Amino acid sequence: MTAQVLSTNLARPRPDPGGQDRVSGIDKRPVPRIEVFEPGPDYGDGPGVVGDVVGDSRHHGGAQKAVYAFAREELDYWQAQLGRELGNGSFGENLTTTGIDLGTVLINQRVRAGTALLEVSVPRRPCRTFGGWLEERGWMKTFTNRYQPGAYFRVIEPGVIAPGDRLELLAAPDHNIDMATAFRAKMGDKTAARRVVAAGCLPGRYHEELVRIAG
Repeated sequence: MTAQVLSTNLARPRPDPGGQDRVSGIDKRPVPRIEVFEPGPDYGDGPGVVGDVVGDSRHHGGAQKAVYAFAREELDYWQAQLGRELGNGSFGENLTTTGIDLGTVLINQRVRAGTALLEVSVPRRPCRTFGGWLEERGWMKTFTNRYQPGAYFRVIEPGVIAPGDRLELLAAPDHNIDMATAFRAKMGDKTAARRVVAAGCLPGRYHEELVRIAG
């Protein structure tokens, strides 16, 4: 199956479902296309998608979390587990993909999507907003135990991405750290953290966080 974009999604701002006094951008809805760009380097610099919304500017947005992707195949898995429909964008993703296992993409691998060039960046950490949005007790632990977090991307070259665009994985980086391993490390797996630290593939604060986890 060809790896491609199934749906492009933008936020419909709403009160934070996790109970915080702020708006949230987790409610993403399909749109005909999205335009992506490189935001500033830090969380507070907003999303890398024109017209999108970041509510929690302490933990989202910025260059390392410019664009978020999640696989339709995983939405289908959770749809069956939870017994309810999950439309494209339901997990807060800008790109709903198909034909690609986002857990196996390598950190820092570049991906051509539409007229944009993206680069796999850092793993997601499930948060209270995510749990409140799905209204599932123990959701953060349940989601973590699946070890399929989707993938955040940096924007290397700005451009436009639309449903049906092919996802072309370019040359692999010189390490074997995939997104699932980076996620395990971030969520406290010391063995995974040591592997990721040794590879030196994550930027700044993300690397230092895993140094502490690795002990």
